Amino acid sequence: MASGDIPPYIVFETTMGPIVFELYTKHAPMTCRNFASLSRSGYYDKTTFHRVIRGFMAQGGDPTGTGRGGRSIYGGTFADEITRELKHVGAGVLSMANSGPNTNGSQFFVLLAPAPWLDGKHTIFGRVASGMGTVKKLDHLACDANDKPLDPPTVIRAYASDSPAKPGPHHQPMLPAAAVGLPIAPPPPS
Repeated sequence: MASGDIPPYIVFETTMGPIVFELYTKHAPMTCRNFASLSRSGYYDKTTFHRVIRGFMAQGGDPTGTGRGGRSIYGGTFADEITRELKHVGAGVLSMANSGPNTNGSQFFVLLAPAPWLDGKHTIFGRVASGMGTVKKLDHLACDANDKPLDPPTVIRAYASDSPAKPGPHHQPMLPAAAVGLPIAPPPPS
């Protein structure tokens, strides 16, 4: 496992197909530990991608499915781990949703396109290592006026893996979590 007990990959088995995330433990160790711990504890199991903005991002990680829920393993929110080395350069970037500086909890988003206006505002902590076909399906979901999918894709199971090619369940109970709000800002008007 990378960086102590943080696995190098997290697998999401979703109702639309699998997504394997590679974690950037060197750049965002606290964020990666949070995401991995929540994944291994079953926290993300049965959660949905509750917000999808076509051509921008798909957001998940809220156990309430409202966009206002979620909590980190650190007992609430935690500090940003923003680095100039990582940018929101394109589809597949994995980043934390937040409601302002240092308000990370359990919610995250996967970019569906470049979003440079998010640089310096959201912690990038990984990328899609495999499953971009699934991510592309998210970009074509029918959504309501509030960007909520009409039939939200569900995470069936999330777990740690040592390899993007041979995911294997490593469910290890970690800390439980509760709810706080963590929306992200939509793209600026054109």
